[in-house]
Amino acid sequence: MSNVVRVAACHVSPVFLNARMTTDKAISFIKQAATRKANLTVFPETYISAFPIWSSVRPPTENHDLFHRMVKESIYADGEEMDGIREAARAAGSVVSIGFSERSRHSNGCLYNSNIIIGTDGGVLVHHRKLMPTFFEKLTWSPGDGYGLRAADTKFGRIGGLICGENTNPLARYALIAQAEQIHISSWPAIWPTRSPGKKSQDDGGSLAAPSPANYDNLAANRTRAAAHCFEAKCFGIACAGHLGKDAIETVINGASQPDIVAETMRSMTRAATFFLDPTGAPLPSFTFNPGSDEPQSAPHLQNEEGVLYADMDLDACIEGKQYHDVVGGYQRLDVFDLKVDRERRDPVRFSDTRGT
Repeated sequence: MSNVVRVAACHVSPVFLNARMTTDKAISFIKQAATRKANLTVFPETYISAFPIWSSVRPPTENHDLFHRMVKESIYADGEEMDGIREAARAAGSVVSIGFSERSRHSNGCLYNSNIIIGTDGGVLVHHRKLMPTFFEKLTWSPGDGYGLRAADTKFGRIGGLICGENTNPLARYALIAQAEQIHISSWPAIWPTRSPGKKSQDDGGSLAAPSPANYDNLAANRTRAAAHCFEAKCFGIACAGHLGKDAIETVINGASQPDIVAETMRSMTRAATFFLDPTGAPLPSFTFNPGSDEPQSAPHLQNEEGVLYADMDLDACIEGKQYHDVVGGYQRLDVFDLKVDRERRDPVRFSDTRGT
């Protein structure tokens, strides 16, 4: 196993609510990253084919058509779109991690917020469904299960990942740390609104009332969570966020009963960033490539523009910190704490066609 791994984090937008075209776009980025000698290529949360941002800025009564489109443009984990991604990983000889909105074989409308890690041979190493949709996400996705709480053992290190708010769950994170995770992938949406933009208004006394509280600072929260995990796990971190495309903004505004408020909310939100962290939780030097150039350009993160961010990770750097805080070894009290993780896949029904004689 090589100790130095090159990672490509794709800070990119989907072709909003178009699974086929988004799949093609993902394959083009896998090929591009391979030309830059990437061993691991990572995509954001539910990259194929949308993050349902409409549920945060429009009332549920206005979103039936968007949910219908979301179902139609979600994909099966064993469907043709994922087959194309797997073949691209095999052809590139790289590991690929990609988020997708997953359709269920058991229901015409059940969806999961899922992520798959694909090996260099095109095989599926980890298929994870987000344990619990967060806040407004519950209007789109069903809860997952523990089946995907696994670190993939690859020739480029032991790679694990959690989706967005799961990186706040200390038990889920501990489950991956306890599998000798060396690279942790956290995937995020482009924006995550919790409030409309704060405005001053007239109170009953005729004076100006204070503006509403600020939006949840998703950028700061993502950095805090990702850094905390790297520090505790003594692993490298990849925070891969989506980019908000114009097509997404236009789609969500169209048909809204308060389009001006929806537009202002989406356009004023701080965009999430894509970045890397070292095993102390500190920023890891990263770089981009200009089109047509083989010379790397230093870049601490990507935020407001689409692109691919690269970093080189020496996995031997995961060792030293274990002397201080090995939370699954010498710095743990296994006689006091006992964590059990159920990794059984939960299906809604089990059929038995065997008849007694």
